[in-house]
Amino acid sequence: MMPMQISTSLRLTLLAMALGLGGCAVGPAYERPAALPAGPVPASYKGVNAPLPGWAPAAPADALERGPWWQLFNDPELDRLSRQVEAANQNIAVAVANYAQARSIVAQQRASLFPVVSLGAGGDRAGGGRSGSSGDSTANRGAASAYRLQIGASWEPDVFGRLRTAVDAAEASAQASAADLASVRLAALGELAINYFSLRQTDAQIGMLATTIEGYERVLQITSNRFAAGVSARSDVLQAQTQLATVRSDALGLARSRAELEHAIAVLVGQSPSSFALASTPWQVVVPAVPVGVPSTLLQRRPDIAAAERDVAVANADIGIARSAYFPTFGLSASYGNNTSRVGDLFSLSNAAWSFGLSAAQTLFNAGATRASVEGAEARQQATVANYRQVVLTAFADVENGLAATRVLEQQQQLRVEAAEAAGLVEQQILNRYQAGQVSYTEVVQAQVTALNARRQLVQVQADRQTAAVALIQALGGGWTDAEVNNAPAIVN
Repeated sequence: MMPMQISTSLRLTLLAMALGLGGCAVGPAYERPAALPAGPVPASYKGVNAPLPGWAPAAPADALERGPWWQLFNDPELDRLSRQVEAANQNIAVAVANYAQARSIVAQQRASLFPVVSLGAGGDRAGGGRSGSSGDSTANRGAASAYRLQIGASWEPDVFGRLRTAVDAAEASAQASAADLASVRLAALGELAINYFSLRQTDAQIGMLATTIEGYERVLQITSNRFAAGVSARSDVLQAQTQLATVRSDALGLARSRAELEHAIAVLVGQSPSSFALASTPWQVVVPAVPVGVPSTLLQRRPDIAAAERDVAVANADIGIARSAYFPTFGLSASYGNNTSRVGDLFSLSNAAWSFGLSAAQTLFNAGATRASVEGAEARQQATVANYRQVVLTAFADVENGLAATRVLEQQQQLRVEAAEAAGLVEQQILNRYQAGQVSYTEVVQAQVTALNARRQLVQVQADRQTAAVALIQALGGGWTDAEVNNAPAIVN
């Protein structure tokens, strides 16, 4: 066998070996960690063992999965603002850009699996001449031209799966970025809903104080008339004036709170606070019965859980990338082209030349740096597993807190309604008795304060119920679906 034939056979054999080893993998096979550090995922939430009337466990294909969750509150203005948040909120815009960046990294990593092909061309002219009196034509007589046209390719075969593992890590990272986007969207919409309901609650309290101020003004007039008639002391007038001034001051404080809430909503919808305004409208105290799925469904729906699980996958892939340093890397290169002194001969086959090369590199000693890198990657993977489980535990606690708040607040509202009605009756009776001269004005003041506080507490608990409903929806993952996190696999235990 000729030397050239031996060389060619050796190259082909090495190439076949490199390609045959391409199926080897250096990283550990990924297995989704158990969701909880101890014990299985519970079959149901403690808060639904004694569900509220009309409540029932929901199937994964519930309305919260199919549509925008804020529509459950039946508020057209909230619907309009929510659409603006999705279109113009800058935090969401940042998350969208981050996700696009993550997808571009995936494309870059995938490109490393394929050969790189390049085309090169060049030309130069060189020559020399004798110094002295010789003319230019004599000096350039020995000049020569050289032209080159070459196409080349290089490729690193993924012998031990390092490049494929890097692609897997980039894809998992992109899925985590998609889940982060869903988390940001859910947080922005939840903040909008809470601020909106707080603003409507403030409007309701402003309206209630306006009615109270009118009543206190009538009482002040009655007291002034009685003082003028000599049947009441001046202290009664002063107390009535104090009550009226206090409530007017409270109304101004509410106006300030409303302005701040309106400004916060403007920022959420991507508008300047100076050009944004929300008209005062009647408050629709709608508290939807939020369907609650089984805990395993929560693991599929909450974007922060999905992001934490994808971080585990990235860390697992990083272990494989670190281990790949124990193995050699291979490179293949080839080129074909012409070198000639005439442009017309660049495409002549008789002047063509080709080359083919195979290279290998292996680190023999680095003072334990590779082992330290692997151990560091393994430690990070353990940290991501712990973080994933902590996120799951926090999610379960969020749901249980939401269920407890919903149940308690509904009971509190019933009691607040009774207290407000009773306090209103007492206030009117005491005022009638005062006009009849049967009680002192101090009792009137006490009855007025009690009645006003009862009404304000009723409004507060109504707002708290809506806020708790929003928090529970957020705890359940809102309207998030697997499709929103790049079709990430279902996370079940």
